[in-house]
Amino acid sequence: MKRRELSKQELEKALSDLEGWAVAGGKLSRTFEFGDFAEAFAFMTRVAIEAEKAGHHPEWSNVYNRVSISLVTHDLGNKISTFDAALAGKISEIYGK
Repeated sequence: MKRRELSKQELEKALSDLEGWAVAGGKLSRTFEFGDFAEAFAFMTRVAIEAEKAGHHPEWSNVYNRVSISLVTHDLGNKISTFDAALAGKISEIYGK
């Protein structure tokens, strides 16, 4: 997949397909909630493996049972790109499992 900035229309389409994701501070963002810290950390581990495979890494934080993730493509001037939408989709799949 070619890494390129999403147009406004492409971003709107991506958001309609990515349940729970929104643009906040110019980044594709979502907070995930779990039963406890161990579940949240296990989720982060699975996301880390996928992010490494994709060569595209999230900005994230974890507080007890919550994981907040923001995606933006730094080498495109901090724009939301095709890689961000794809990784958000993969993250949502992991969360759904």
